[in-house]
Formats: sequence, structure tokens, C-alpha cells
Amino acid sequence: MPLKAKILNPAVSGQAAKMSTAASIPKEEPEDDPDDVLFNSIYGVRTIELNRPQKLNSLNASMARKIIPRLLEWEKSQLASIIIIGGAGPRAFCAGGDVATLAQANTSGPSGRASSQAYFGLEYQLDHLIATYPKPYIAYMDGITMGGGVGLSVHAPIRIATERTLFAMPETTIGFFPDVGGSFFLPRLEGRMGTYLALTSERLKGVNAFYAGIATHYIDSSSLSSLTARLAELVFKDYEDMHSRLQTIAATIAEFDTGLPHNEPMLLAGELRRAIDRCFKHDTIEAIIDALQREEKTAEDEGVRKWATQTLTTLSERSPTSVKVALKQIHDGRRWNIAETFQREYHLAGKFMEHPDFGSGVGARLIHKLPTTPVWDPPTLDKVTEADVQRMFRVEGTKKVDLLRDLALRQNVYGEYPYRMGLPREEEVEDVVRQGGMRKGKVFQKFLQASGGRVGVREKVEEVIARNCRADGDGFLVWVGGE
Repeated sequence: MPLKAKILNPAVSGQAAKMSTAASIPKEEPEDDPDDVLFNSIYGVRTIELNRPQKLNSLNASMARKIIPRLLEWEKSQLASIIIIGGAGPRAFCAGGDVATLAQANTSGPSGRASSQAYFGLEYQLDHLIATYPKPYIAYMDGITMGGGVGLSVHAPIRIATERTLFAMPETTIGFFPDVGGSFFLPRLEGRMGTYLALTSERLKGVNAFYAGIATHYIDSSSLSSLTARLAELVFKDYEDMHSRLQTIAATIAEFDTGLPHNEPMLLAGELRRAIDRCFKHDTIEAIIDALQREEKTAEDEGVRKWATQTLTTLSERSPTSVKVALKQIHDGRRWNIAETFQREYHLAGKFMEHPDFGSGVGARLIHKLPTTPVWDPPTLDKVTEADVQRMFRVEGTKKVDLLRDLALRQNVYGEYPYRMGLPREEEVEDVVRQGGMRKGKVFQKFLQASGGRVGVREKVEEVIARNCRADGDGFLVWVGGE
């Protein structure tokens, strides 16, 4: 039976507090649901099960108050080697934060808005803790993985998608911004995919979350329980570093590879990916719209023309304030470190709790029994001024989220993710091709050997080469890509 979420060791808070420079460890409150998170131990594996299937496992403060102390406890334990987080039921890993509760709290005035911002502080503490966790942390992104669920998973070094994965950052549809560290992970996706996903709230299903780099691995959902049992058998040497342990885990996951689905082609690829990079490279939404309108009229590929038309419609339906804020957020976030990201997002979240679009968007999309069309204020993109956007980013007062790490340590304020466990990135393929004297087969061979022949490598490298390279007269690849 899974352990209930109550922390049994009263010394945990005292031990964990030594790790913190300023923050106190969250504690459960009397009104918290005792069963909304379940914990279990299987040899060296520790599991976290989000247990609100009727709410698609959406994250609330009660859940965060349980998970944070338990992660800190396991971090100190010599018996805990691997952490796995998943969701109860077949539909969702975690469909997001419980924004409906926040929107309703905001209607009570300043005290309600302060309560909502306090929730974001708690959530971002948890997300930063995951992003800097010193032991292997694995996220089973099985089912709907959106918003707050992305924060619980995307900063993990190992993220497993299944055929049931449905990824999105849907915040611009509800008058919010892509938070939970979206300022960090979205601009670090390849090309302009992050900007595209942030502004449009586009969804990626199944294996496409793997191809896009959202997930690092892909297996069938029916294998997850067996994988957990197999991971519990692993025993690491005391001297093994994090990278070595992650490589062992990756090799274990490979034992459950059954190939990739042939009926799900790579979505963000080829001419569409070229169009995304062309259109979403701009720093203003007006320039992006102009670029989309050009694609709509002049693109040779019919699919790209249809995509441009649909994307223009999509952007016109999103909160104008959210879209403009998200674009600046992604642009600025390329320069933020992982700790600064959550501090800045905390202030942004507070500003959005005061903005009418959040209540309107959440009410229309999530609270009303029959979804309605939100009323945005301002109503259109041209009515949102540069001053409006800058005001959202202005840090006012000294209040900040107290992160649970020593920010004097480099590993807690990194500027790039320290571990890359997914498919080869485009810049890695470019580096190999630019060495010269490489035919396509040799490039495939190089990456397949380096990865141990893992699934998805050939497909990913082939797409990158097809989109960015041509062969010279001797058959050697020449890199011609770029925006």
C-alpha cells in the first residue's frame, strides 16, 4: 500500500532547514486533503503519485506542501536513490495548477490576490527544488501534462512520454503567462519552437513531445509499472556521479523500447519547422503577424499556408496582454538563470492576479459549465502598449519567493540545464556536419553509436539533415541551414 503523505519523521524539517539560506520548509495545514499525494518506497526507488484523478491531478497548495518536505527528506536519505513522479489514473499526469480556485480567491480583493500569489511562491519553490535536485528524478508524463504539470516534469533530467502524453502550455488562453519555469525551458528549445508553443498554446501529442525535446524518452504506457520495478533493482556505487547514474537509468529505460509509432509523423519538422523559425524569430508580435501573413500568401507549401492562417486566428483569440508579455518573457528568459527565472515569474504572477484577463479567461474556459468566449481587456493586440507590457515586468517592493536552495552555489543558479538526456540537438548535428567530409550515413552512424542505437535518433538526425543540409558533388554534407 502506498504511504500516506504525512511526514513521519519530525526531524526532517530541522535537517532540511540547514540547506536553506532563508526559507522555512512548508508544513501541512489542518484543512489539507491527506490523500491527494501518495508516496511509496520500492527498494531504492521513491515514488510520488499525484492523486486527484477527478481533477486531472491538478496541483494545489496541499499537494505542494506534502511533496517539498518529502523530497528534502529523500535527498538526505542514503536509502533513496531514484525519485519517480507520476499521476493517478490513465487520463493525466497533471493538467496544471488549480487556477479556478485562484481566480475565485482573487474576487475577494487584495487578501485573495495575496493568497493566490502565495500559492505561486509555494509552487515555484517546488519547481526550483526539482530543477536542482541532486538525485535522479524521473517524470512519467503519461497523459495530460500542462501548466503546473509541466513545472513538475520538464526540469527533470529524465522525462518519459507515452502514447497518452498531451503537452501544452495553455496560459495565453486563460489570460496568464507560461510560468513554472517556462521562461527558462521554452527559449532553450530548438529554433523558435519555444516561442511558438508559448504564444499559441499549441499541443503536442504522444511521440511529438519526445521529438520536440519536451520529453527525453518514449515508451508505451503499459511498460511504466514494469520499468518502475526494474529501476528499483538498480544499485549505484557510492562514487558514481549524477551523470553516470543517469546513463545507467537511460540504459534501463532502453530495455523497454518497443519502437516509435509509425502513424504519428514528426509534427514540428520540414517546411513547417522552417516557417515557425522564420515567423517566430521576431521580437514584436506585429512583426510575427506580418511574417505569418506573408507565409499565408506566398508559401509554396499548401500545408504551411493553412498553418499560417490557423495560427493568425489562434493568436487573435488569445489574451492580447498574455501574448505580448509571453513574447518578452521568452526573449528575456534566454538570459535568466534558473533561480532568477522563478523570482521574476513570481512577480509576474502577482501582476496577473491583479489583471482582469486572468479572471475572465479562467472563468470562461474553466469555471462556467458551458465554456464561453473570454472578454479581454484590452481587447486586441494593438491596444496593448509597450508601457503596458513593461509595467507587468516592473519589480515593485522587496517581496520575493524564498527558494529552498543556497543561491551562492553554482548548481542552484545554472544558466543551462546540466544534463542532456534526450535526442541529439540540432546544434550537435550542425557541429558534426561542419567538420566536413561527412556523408549522411556516416553522420547517422556517429550519433547512433554515441547513443547506443536508441530509438528516435535516426529519425531526429534525418529530419535535421533534410532541413538544413545539401550534398556537394562528392556526396559530402554541407550545412546551409539557419534562420
